[in-house]
Amino acid sequence: MPQVDSNRCDLCGQCSDFCRYNALLCLPGQVVTFPELCHGCGGCSRLFPQQAISEVPREIGTIELGTAGAIHFASGLLNIGEAMSPPLIRGLKNTLIESEGTIIDAPPGTSCPVIESIRHCDYIVLVTEPTPFGLNDLKLAVEMVRALKQPFGIVINRSGLDERRMLDYCQREHLPILAQLPDDRRVAEAYSRGELACAVLAEFKQLFAGLLAALDTVLQQNQSNATAGETS
Repeated sequence: MPQVDSNRCDLCGQCSDFCRYNALLCLPGQVVTFPELCHGCGGCSRLFPQQAISEVPREIGTIELGTAGAIHFASGLLNIGEAMSPPLIRGLKNTLIESEGTIIDAPPGTSCPVIESIRHCDYIVLVTEPTPFGLNDLKLAVEMVRALKQPFGIVINRSGLDERRMLDYCQREHLPILAQLPDDRRVAEAYSRGELACAVLAEFKQLFAGLLAALDTVLQQNQSNATAGETS
């Protein structure tokens, strides 16, 4: 978070004008900071010649690391009362180790935590369900990832309901459907027991294996296209 040196600050107000999150307020006699609104971008400490602003650490949460067999796992827990999670998400992503595949589970919606979660990812998987609310949220998410110019595909959960409008939208917008997971009561029963659907239902294991294979193919194609673009 920013810390203002009153001896150097000339109260020009540029830092307050720069901060889009209103974490800085320039008053006639001082600059007031609002730590709960700060996203930790560091712009206010880098852009202004007076060098009156430095960055000081502030704990907003904790990062937990663990393993499950060969799988490494990391999670971030925001402190109660904290409103801004992007700095914690950045810290969490910095703990990731090199591996063949890393899955980042992002919250739903199109808010700052979502954007921070998917930033710099190789591929985005948008999970939706064939309901009016699901279709509305999918349209917003598609607009978001297109604005970020990141490649993405669709997974339709609870398939088997009335997904005609969902399929029509995907076809109209030329959206690749990576997998369709059927609506199955046994999945809910397994979930209530704390079990993974792919661990107890053979057909779901095949579906997720197919999804992984589809992602692998798409990523290889994107990498080949990027390499071809660099050499052309």
